[in-house]
Amino acid sequence: MTLKIDGMHCGTCVRRVTMTLEKTIGVTVGAVAIGSATIEAADPEPVLAALKKAGYPAQVLQ
Repeated sequence: MTLKIDGMHCGTCVRRVTMTLEKTIGVTVGAVAIGSATIEAADPEPVLAALKKAGYPAQVLQ
């Protein structure tokens, strides 16, 4: 699925989002770029909650 992620402005943000996604159980990270990420996950809710907690609110695009 593709996520639209708000609040990402630089490479440090990309690293933080990548680390948050990698720590979320059941998530396989495809690619992370400023403003978006492509992941595989059975349930997007834990992913969205983890990103929100890290300061990067997100929504599922696909």
